[in-house]
Amino acid sequence: MTSASPLQLDLPAGRGRRVLVTGASGYVGGRLVPELLAAGFTVRAAARHTDALAERPWGPDVEIVRCDLSEPEDVRAAMEGVHTVLYLVHSMGGGGDFVEREQAVADTVATAAEAAGVAQLVYLSGLHPDRPVEELSDHMRSRELVARRLEESSVPTLTFEAGIVIGSGSTSFEMIRHLTERLPVMPGPSWLGNRVEPIAIRDVLHYLVHACDLEAPVQARGQIGCGTPQSFASMLTDYAEVAGLGRRRVIALPLPAMHLSGLWIGLVTPIPIGVALPLAASLAEDAVTDDHAVAEIVPVPAGGLTSYREAVRRALERQQEGPLEVTWDADQSVGRDPAAPLPADPDWAGSTVYTDEREKETELSPERLWPVIESIGGPNGWYSTPFLWRMRGWMDKLIGGPGLARGRRDPEHLRLGDHVDWWRVESLDRGRLLTLRAEMRAGGRAWLQLGVERTADGCIYRQRAVFMPSGLLGRAYWTAILPFHALVFPSMAENIVAEARRRPLPSD
Repeated sequence: MTSASPLQLDLPAGRGRRVLVTGASGYVGGRLVPELLAAGFTVRAAARHTDALAERPWGPDVEIVRCDLSEPEDVRAAMEGVHTVLYLVHSMGGGGDFVEREQAVADTVATAAEAAGVAQLVYLSGLHPDRPVEELSDHMRSRELVARRLEESSVPTLTFEAGIVIGSGSTSFEMIRHLTERLPVMPGPSWLGNRVEPIAIRDVLHYLVHACDLEAPVQARGQIGCGTPQSFASMLTDYAEVAGLGRRRVIALPLPAMHLSGLWIGLVTPIPIGVALPLAASLAEDAVTDDHAVAEIVPVPAGGLTSYREAVRRALERQQEGPLEVTWDADQSVGRDPAAPLPADPDWAGSTVYTDEREKETELSPERLWPVIESIGGPNGWYSTPFLWRMRGWMDKLIGGPGLARGRRDPEHLRLGDHVDWWRVESLDRGRLLTLRAEMRAGGRAWLQLGVERTADGCIYRQRAVFMPSGLLGRAYWTAILPFHALVFPSMAENIVAEARRRPLPSD
């Protein structure tokens, strides 16, 4: 077994039972799969992009199926022969109509589960106040409506309402970490004083795995948290203490407007404003457990629930061990339409396409040059005019894009689907060609290709930027940035080759 399992649960009753994990490429799904495998289940992992799943350490151990949850045929095929379906897909940050889209997807999933004879549905929802659904934030209202739709089906549904999930790379943890590490004095919105109840990712996984091992299907809801509510402000100061930072002062200001709160999170942390806005809206509501009946369905973890401080300690320890297998950013490509891939050149006929192409011959071998290409971005930078890159990153953040703050999952190695600042790895022919797709706001679709070609005397480094504008705005954007490209791209090619020459040979 190649999959790492921190929990190491052994559930004999589940051996041979097939479970379907929707959103397997997301943050929770990517961590859940190895736990299910270790516990003895047969796992079917579903995602829109199966190439990325195949590259995971657990890829060879699971049944991988391509599944777009908005396509009934895909969903029906994925559920064939499945005992339990884990529904882990949410559309936070997916656009203004995400509430309606999530209801349509829930209807498709419920209908397919009935037709396939699924025994149990398990849904991971969010902890929210007990109030009329129309009074909840859009994000929490959507989750509640999804739960209700699933519960209306003839398939028994177990819904877990989870508090703020704390784990290495989770959205909430990264928000807390960046706010605390960057701001010794933290002025913030009034909801910093709200009561919340976090839960460690390991405890979330404990509940989800055990939900697949039930002796008989159940129709129930279970609220899950760490058992100790606290204010969000105290979560920030507690993080500072556990991380060994200096004393942090948190000042709650009368800023009730969610757009201001989301902007505050989006500018200070790597979380895009499009995700920060619904996150801020959900944090504006108290979220604590008041019903502990879940213990009658799933036993608490051995040794008890993980405290918030212990969850932070574990998350920091895990991040210090090296690159994370999956982070919050994985959720950004789950449950929404992906951007179209870079078309082949003949497919450009009839379309407006702008390109910037550079190449440089060098005596260096491809083996010397490729490590620089694959490690580009993040802490290594982009090898040209860093001020211009940072300025463009800040502009992107201000209009809702990811900016440069996302960095990289691993400083040296890439895999399909990885984020690299405002880019995402679309294709990777290791040792030959890397294609990055832009996720910044640019008035069109953009790609950056970096590659090497072996020659008799060394190799040729090739670099190509491609932009397909959307309307007049896209064309105006390309025209406006042409002077910057004249500064950025030539020096980028020169400096990448220079960096490869500077780095010592592997045998040194």
